[in-house]
Amino acid sequence: MRKYLQIVDRNKASLGTRFANNIIDTIVLIIINFIISFISIMIYNFTLLHFFYFYNNGGFLWDIFTGSIVAFFYFFLWEKLSEGKTPGKYVTGTVVISTDGQKPTTKQYLSRSLYRIIPFEAFTFFGSDGWHDSMSDTRVIDIKNYEAEKQTKSDIDSLGNKEIA
Repeated sequence: MRKYLQIVDRNKASLGTRFANNIIDTIVLIIINFIISFISIMIYNFTLLHFFYFYNNGGFLWDIFTGSIVAFFYFFLWEKLSEGKTPGKYVTGTVVISTDGQKPTTKQYLSRSLYRIIPFEAFTFFGSDGWHDSMSDTRVIDIKNYEAEKQTKSDIDSLGNKEIA
């Protein structure tokens, strides 16, 4: 069980901010899927390999399957390589952090991404935290407020200590 810091929960991003993150990331995912579809069509036209035809014409369930795979890699790679940020989080000034106040582990990023592809997982935010947050021991926080509170606590803790120049 991970250590749990209250400062992380006090600085959680609002539901509106999380919704904005979701909208922005969905737009980026749509663009990525469009690019992959276009490339798939081009490859099919040159090679006549049926997989590339099927990618764009596989039906509703195939679209859900391929979309889930793309979304999994999108969230995992963005959050892992940019230390907890996706394009939506960059825009809104939020970041993923572990409940113990540390940078999330690769396992936490991986589990966040896996939980996201559960059908209707987005509706779990009508509770306090979504499944991909609560089950991976992570939170999305407002980074400016979090850093300001950490700095204030540090300043208070250092009162009375002599400064060495």
